[in-house]
Amino acid sequence: MRIQHWQDAASLLVGVWLVLSSFVLGLSGAAVWMTIALGLGVMLFAIEAFVIPSYLEEWGEMLLGLALVLAPWTIGYEPVSAMVSSVVSGILVILFGGWELITDRDFSSWWHDRWHHLVG
Repeated sequence: MRIQHWQDAASLLVGVWLVLSSFVLGLSGAAVWMTIALGLGVMLFAIEAFVIPSYLEEWGEMLLGLALVLAPWTIGYEPVSAMVSSVVSGILVILFGGWELITDRDFSSWWHDRWHHLVG
């Protein structure tokens, strides 16, 4: 197990925060379970990046980040601090995933090979 990108470690920390924030911020009802599930998902994708590095887990993280951004309005988070935590965490996960994709050599090689032939 080796960390190739610091963004994976940062996403892991965001996932841990999400799981803990359910209790720290006093969430209740569906918001607790949604935050814990999304946090565990972010953690699993980050750990998977340590074990089997590829660019695919970043897409999964970014989808979970989008779900985190939308969750407060679809489920209805009661405290404002929980809404802010979910939105900020989602934005961070999306940024970390996108940043890693931009800087990952395997992904940029695949992207160039895939789209260069279609355009040229």
